[in-house]
Amino acid sequence: MNYAVSTPAQLRAVLRALRDSRSLSQAQLGDLIGVSQRRIATIEAAPGRASFDQLSRIVAALGGRLVIDDPSAKVPAVGPKKPMKAALSEKADW
Repeated sequence: MNYAVSTPAQLRAVLRALRDSRSLSQAQLGDLIGVSQRRIATIEAAPGRASFDQLSRIVAALGGRLVIDDPSAKVPAVGPKKPMKAALSEKADW
């Protein structure tokens, strides 16, 4: 499942929900990424103040991944490739 997160409050809810869905305590999650239970509690309370490294490690430990979505990006059309022109040094066989 994908979760759109635009605010620290949304991230806080998603982090807690992911941890709860894995039946992990804050202490267990802390052990998985090498930080204390207190640090996990602090990150869950104020994820906007956590480092990207710690957030990405938490998400990975919970089986998720961080994705940057750019809705304005154009998806290239898939189709036949245009033939490349012969280089100037190549002679055409006519």
